[in-house]
Amino acid sequence: MTVATSGTPQTSRLVDAYDTLLLDLDGVVYLGKNAVPHAAEALERARALGVRLAYVTNNASRTPSAIAEHLTHLGVPAAPEDVVTSAQAAARLVAEHVPPGSPVLVVGGMGLRAALRAHGLRPVTTAMDAPAAVVQGIAENLSYGLLSEGALAVRQGAWFVAANSDTTMPTGRGKLPGNGAMSRVIATATGVEPVVAGKPEPPLHRETMIRTRAQRPLIVGDRLDTDIEAATRAGVDSLLVLTGVAGPLDVLTAEPRHRPTHVSADLTGLHAPAADVRHDDGGWSCGGWTARWEHGQLVLTGEGDPIEGLRAACAAAWEAAGDGRADEDAVKPALTTLGL
Repeated sequence: MTVATSGTPQTSRLVDAYDTLLLDLDGVVYLGKNAVPHAAEALERARALGVRLAYVTNNASRTPSAIAEHLTHLGVPAAPEDVVTSAQAAARLVAEHVPPGSPVLVVGGMGLRAALRAHGLRPVTTAMDAPAAVVQGIAENLSYGLLSEGALAVRQGAWFVAANSDTTMPTGRGKLPGNGAMSRVIATATGVEPVVAGKPEPPLHRETMIRTRAQRPLIVGDRLDTDIEAATRAGVDSLLVLTGVAGPLDVLTAEPRHRPTHVSADLTGLHAPAADVRHDDGGWSCGGWTARWEHGQLVLTGEGDPIEGLRAACAAAWEAAGDGRADEDAVKPALTTLGL
């Protein structure tokens, strides 16, 4: 939303202002094995305009090649070199802190193992190998035995790194436990908190910048606490799509570090004009909607695209909240008006 970053240039299409899209995957491009509606078409159009597509995911379970193959199967343009994972960020982080060739206990899947090998490290599965570090990432077959080995190694002094701290991950069946939830097992058992490589922490953004050399990036995601906060920390623009974790109430009540530059229903918003959110004595306006405060309640009047109404409501809610969070009960009347 243009109210969040006043320097965002107004263009005929939102995507025209950027040279690289740093795209989250789960909840943005796909949900589980299926593509998010309109995602493939929107990304193909962006690539045809000369915009680079980089897929930046906190999911460390799969290799870039496997992810690119999945994307291609869904009709999404992708090659392995277009994929940047938290596994790669974690592997670089570990490689910078331990001697070359060190054993690293992997509590996770092939994505982590391949990334560690690419940095000259040796993946192991037992604390008896005296690993220099323990790296944890989500995996479908994550077992109690492997978690136990990780805990034993951390207790022996191994450096504990988590690929990401996502408490949940979106799927076609709903939200499932993420790596942030699973890593609490080792953290609780040992009293040692992991160093986090994935969004919103700096290592994954640094890995992405190294690989893409983006000059005018736009971070696109569905989570406020990872994707949008990562953009805020890096000082770059962000687009929140409402196809994954965050919903309209979440964005309305977001604290400053979680407020996106732009909001869209899905990736088709890349090809619409950037929102023209205006402030006047009557409140905040966008499209055919005006948002204002009346008797402590956020009220929307007008008609048109509900997303434009949400953008106007966000501007009014964020202004009133300042450095805090808007009250949920106070902003819900606006969402009722929008049918959200």
